Amino acid sequence: MRLRWTLFVTLLAVALCRHAVLAQTTFAESGAARAPAAQTPVVAVDYTNPGLSPSHWTLTLSPDGSGRFHSQAGDVAAGGPQQIDAPDLDREIQLSTSFAERVFATAERHKLFNQDCDSHMRVAFQGWKKLSYNGPRGHGTCTYNYTKDKEIAALGDSLEAVAQTILEGARLEMLLQHDRLGLDREMEFLVDAAGSGRAQQICAIRQILVRLAEDDAVLERVRKQARQLLARADS
Repeated sequence: MRLRWTLFVTLLAVALCRHAVLAQTTFAESGAARAPAAQTPVVAVDYTNPGLSPSHWTLTLSPDGSGRFHSQAGDVAAGGPQQIDAPDLDREIQLSTSFAERVFATAERHKLFNQDCDSHMRVAFQGWKKLSYNGPRGHGTCTYNYTKDKEIAALGDSLEAVAQTILEGARLEMLLQHDRLGLDREMEFLVDAAGSGRAQQICAIRQILVRLAEDDAVLERVRKQARQLLARADS
């Protein structure tokens, strides 16, 4: 009788122990599921100039180079050689990680944009640029038409040049569909802009350049220029 009672107590203790371990594991797993994911830092630029088309665009960027571009067409003609206005865009983009690293490093050096970056000087209107940072370290925003801070100015110019590249890519897509002969002058414009730095991060429009480089129905000169730009995008 005593042996049976001892065996019963032992089995009961083992069962209770297993139940406690299972309960702790379930609680830990549920707690992990409820824990919020680490916030990914994002830098964004919001550009507005009613005198241009598009009159407004935004570009958001993550540290790995992924991001999103959104634009709204304005009331004036586009600045491309054929006066082709890119359509309203809302698309995911992929820039190089080295470019993204420079953007975030600039944000770090400028207090996550928690500063007054406008010169407040009476200068010609160049468009409002709003730079913002949002991430686990905090958030900040600064807006300027013209800034005397050379690094902020360089960052704004680079982001505008990326927007130029994306918009040119959209124009190329339209021309490929509706006016293949118009691709020649537009590609000359893009090659020149890429060479001068007015268009940056050609990798953002890799897809349309690959299509042009492989399309036997477009001019050979256009295909050659597309291959040249793809080589620049990979360098």
